[in-house]
Amino acid sequence: MAIIEGRNPVIEALKNDREIDKIMVNKAAREGSIKKIIAMARDNNVIVQQVDRHKLDEMSESHSHQGVIAIIGEYKYYELDEVLEIPKKKGEEPFFIILDGVTDPHNLGSIIRTADAVGAHAVIIPKRRSAQITPVVAKASAGAVEYVPVCKVTNIANTIKILKENGLWIAAVDMDGGAFYQQDLSGALALVVGSEGSGISRLVKQNCDFTVSMPMSGNVTSLNASVAGGILLYEVYRQRNGKK
Repeated sequence: MAIIEGRNPVIEALKNDREIDKIMVNKAAREGSIKKIIAMARDNNVIVQQVDRHKLDEMSESHSHQGVIAIIGEYKYYELDEVLEIPKKKGEEPFFIILDGVTDPHNLGSIIRTADAVGAHAVIIPKRRSAQITPVVAKASAGAVEYVPVCKVTNIANTIKILKENGLWIAAVDMDGGAFYQQDLSGALALVVGSEGSGISRLVKQNCDFTVSMPMSGNVTSLNASVAGGILLYEVYRQRNGKK
């Protein structure tokens, strides 16, 4: 059994026709968004069960269920060949985010949320040393996990080689590269963001085409992975859309 927690994530799952076994709501909740969820569930022939808040508290993994939890099937990860087809079908230059060892579920959820905002085609994560799609990630993504394909691969370095064979340039986000706003990020691109602590692994970095950095003038010399990723993703968005 898997769950989705929180009002926005559950609403987005309903909008996206996600397979939902049932939705459990706090029977004391009367707010508009809860009413909206109940109405949407009924329109989609999804069972709604009203329960005590204590029951939801026991089930919650994010500890922020907002009075609603949906029981769903396990998240379906995409295959690499599937995500490679997405930009082709849209007639767009590919834009992927590769996360090399991002283990914080809140960071993963936040990056997925930003990926949706900038029109990225997929987020690629490794099977090991990485946060996976969980209720915490879904909640942190505010429901964006329903729209952004997440591809789980065995080996990031090998995946990069395949992406190169498909015409993508691979940019590593690291402190020893050129300033990101001076780099051309407008074409077929995969952006590699490293872990919160050790950054991008040596082997992965060696397989990247170039490195972009984020110049800083403050006393703290690093940024949270989701913050750094968000800034870089919007720079890619700006360049892809011809903004000066």
